[in-house]
Amino acid sequence: MPEISQQVLRWFSSHGRKDLPWQQQPTPYRVWVSEIMLQQTQVATVIPYFLRFMRAFPDIRTLATAPADTVLHHWSGLGYYARARNLQRAAKIICEQFGGRFPGQFEAVVALPGIGRSTAGAILTLALGQHHAILDGNVKRVLARYHAIDGWPGKAAVAKTLWRLADQHTPEASVAAYNQAMMDLGATVCTRSRPGCGECPLESGCQARLGNRVDRFPGRKAKAARPSKEIHMLIVRRERDVYLERRPPSGIWGGLWSFPELAVHPAAIGAVSDWCRERFAARPLSIDAWDSLDHRFTHFDLTIRPLAVRLGKASRTVSDSSGRHWYPLSEPPAVGLATPVKKLMQSLQAAT
Repeated sequence: MPEISQQVLRWFSSHGRKDLPWQQQPTPYRVWVSEIMLQQTQVATVIPYFLRFMRAFPDIRTLATAPADTVLHHWSGLGYYARARNLQRAAKIICEQFGGRFPGQFEAVVALPGIGRSTAGAILTLALGQHHAILDGNVKRVLARYHAIDGWPGKAAVAKTLWRLADQHTPEASVAAYNQAMMDLGATVCTRSRPGCGECPLESGCQARLGNRVDRFPGRKAKAARPSKEIHMLIVRRERDVYLERRPPSGIWGGLWSFPELAVHPAAIGAVSDWCRERFAARPLSIDAWDSLDHRFTHFDLTIRPLAVRLGKASRTVSDSSGRHWYPLSEPPAVGLATPVKKLMQSLQAAT
C-alpha cells in the first residue's frame, strides 16, 4: 500500500466523516443522488435537500416516473438544474435498459447522462466496494499540492497527470474508505483558502507546504472579464393568480417555471403594455417597479428589475400544456422555481 494512502486512512479513522445521510445504507442509488447534488455544492447545503429528495423519490423507478416539475421543485434552490434533468434522464435509461437496477459496470455507469469518470468511480466504490480512483475537485486540490503540480486542472495535460497520480495512490484494499478520506481531507483540511496544514496527515511530504507555496496550487483558470446582464421580470397578477411560463429545457434555469422577461430599455413600460395586449388581450391596470434583485451565475452577473403588473380579467386563457400557467398565490409553489423567482414569489405572497 503506497505511503500516502496509509497516512490518509489513519487520519480518516479518527477524523473522517462517517455519519452523512448517504453513508447510511449506501445503495448505488443513494450514493449516486448524493454525488450529483455534491457537484458544485457544499455538504451542509446538500443534506436537507438529499433527505427531502429521498422521501419524495425513494427509488429509481419513482424518480423515473415522477413529473419533471416535481423533480425540479425538489431541486429548487440547489442550482445547476441540468443536474436534476440529467438525474431523471438517467433514471429513465436505467429503467429501460437495466430493469430499474443501477448498473454495476463502470462503462455502463459513465455512459449515463450527468455522470463522468470520477462520479462513476465514486458511486461504484462507495456503494459496491469496487476498485476505482476518483478525482473530484477536493482530490485534485490535495494531489496538486502534495505533488506541486503546476497548471489549472481543467487543462487536459494537467488532468491527465492528476489522474495518473490518483490511480497510483489508490490502494488495492480499503478503497471506499480511502476515496471518502481524500474527499473529506480536501473538503475539511486542504481547503481552497486558509488550509489547515498543521492538521493534515500529508504535511510532512507535501511539496507545496515544504516550499511555502500552498496558495499557488492548484493553478487557477485565467480570469476573463465577467459579463453582466439586466432584464425586467414581469410579475403579472390577475386577481389572486400570478402568471408563470416554463423556460426552455436547456440553458439557464432550463425547464423551470419563471416570470416572463423583457429587455431593459427606456420604453419598457410601453413594451409591457403591448406585451399584455398581445398575450392576454388586456391592458394593464397598473405597472409598478420593484427594487432590483442581483443574482450571480458561474459565468455572469444578472440584475433583475421586477415590474409588478396588475391585470383585470384577461380575455385570453393560458394552459399548462402551452407552457403557460396562472398560479394561485394562495398555494405554496409545487413546481420548480429558480432562487430569485422564488424570492419574488414569496414577496408577492407576503404582500397579498
